[in-house]
Amino acid sequence: QVQLVESGGGLVQPGGSLRLSCAASGFTFSRYAMSWYRQAPGKEREKVAGITSAGGSINYADSVKGRFTISRDNAKGTAYLQMNSLKPEDTAVYYCNAKPATGYIGTQYWGQGTQVTVSS
Repeated sequence: QVQLVESGGGLVQPGGSLRLSCAASGFTFSRYAMSWYRQAPGKEREKVAGITSAGGSINYADSVKGRFTISRDNAKGTAYLQMNSLKPEDTAVYYCNAKPATGYIGTQYWGQGTQVTVSS
């Protein structure tokens, strides 16, 4: 059974930090690119950051560059999103996504989401 389980969300003050985790199971994690998306109320889901299957290439949305860091541990089957200098506009439900890497055939998977609220 495929699972992507996010954790680490919560309420934080502006300027604070959170670290999100996405624990994967039921598929070959090292063959999947991982991404973090977020969706704020009334807005479309947007991609925040992505990392290739071996971690050799990383990209970020302009809105989070310099503040967020995506990483992965293939041995643990887990992806992370370190979020620093959080702003109220970062408030959203954050989802992790797994997409087959180039050359592999498979299904895209989504986690259930974790709420991040930035407020004083």
